[in-house]
Amino acid sequence: MKAKQIKPGIYWVGAIDWNVRDFHGYVTPRGTTYNNFLIMDRKIALVDTVKREFADVMFDRIRCLTEPEKIEVGIINHIELDHAGSWDLVVERCENITLYATERGKQGLERHFDTTGWDIQTVKTGDTLKLGEKTLMFIETPMLHWPDSMMTYVKEDRLLISQDAFGQHFAQAVLFDDLVPQETLEDAVIDYYANILMPFGRLIKAKIAELQKLGLEIDMIAPDHGVIWRKNPEKVINMYLDMANGKAEEGIVIVYDTMWHSTEKMSRAVLDGILDEGMYAEVIKLRETPMSVAIKQFWKYRGLLVGTPTLNNVMFPTVAEFLQHLRGLRPSNRIAGAFGSYGWGGGGVREALQVLKSMKLEVVEPGYEVNYRPDKKDYEQGYDFGRMFAQKVREYHSRFK
Repeated sequence: MKAKQIKPGIYWVGAIDWNVRDFHGYVTPRGTTYNNFLIMDRKIALVDTVKREFADVMFDRIRCLTEPEKIEVGIINHIELDHAGSWDLVVERCENITLYATERGKQGLERHFDTTGWDIQTVKTGDTLKLGEKTLMFIETPMLHWPDSMMTYVKEDRLLISQDAFGQHFAQAVLFDDLVPQETLEDAVIDYYANILMPFGRLIKAKIAELQKLGLEIDMIAPDHGVIWRKNPEKVINMYLDMANGKAEEGIVIVYDTMWHSTEKMSRAVLDGILDEGMYAEVIKLRETPMSVAIKQFWKYRGLLVGTPTLNNVMFPTVAEFLQHLRGLRPSNRIAGAFGSYGWGGGGVREALQVLKSMKLEVVEPGYEVNYRPDKKDYEQGYDFGRMFAQKVREYHSRFK
């Protein structure tokens, strides 16, 4: 694929990674893209680079337009190595290049590379850079999702180059939002937000408000991963606002694991009760499901039920791992409960409830526990627990309408 023009004089020169399936522990079944952009003006500017393994692909695309050595400006929106990993190769070729980054970005570059002799200028929100016909404006976005992060706005083209914000891990042969199935695209946006940006909801709302206050007219958003939003950039902004506000469907996800199938049998009783209460539910067995998929499904629904056997008086390891991962993402506006089996002594369900409470979620107590294998009476208890929890979810969900 050659360089592709996204606005007059602005070209995508990135790379498509069709094969990546693990992105620092986050499963990426659709692959990903590393988007970066070349602006052809009196001064030629490169906005971000690509993952180092794809540097040759980037340089080949640049050569479709100009010799890489002619690049005079480098914009570093984000120093994570899937975007900044090739800057030393760029600087090596471009003797007259000046790099622009936030102060934290400059510090990060100095940790990643030997920057001796590099010309690095720091910028802050509102600073501008004139390339010739085009004017770049910088907007700091610390902790979206690294401390160094910023966005670059091309004023004349009403183009927001948004680094990781508004992105998706979604490899595709076409660049733009209107050329891909919308249901697939929406799922990719939710997946990306749930696994990467969930902790930053308040910051996201504040930053979107800041963009609006700056009065920026935006008719295209170009993130560093996934599709470029040219037809409907408002769609992804509104999706982010909904997710930042904790929007969820009225439903329940049951996330469990099992040792000798007792907790699994309990999950069926609970599920029957939920469904007979007229509520939608999904069931996820952790050892059969990638962690990032479990997290995404959690994010979709208002209610969470955690099923865990007791092992050595604590939660089953896969359940503990799921809750620890979820805890780091700092979820909000969800209601949760727990159930599980035990042998000699309990402890797993109690610990699960304690961890859920530590996240400041709405927690339904007590949990539903069974000694060894569930019998008919235990099934009835689980069925009633499922109906009761569904009622609690419906009541809790009504607060957000």
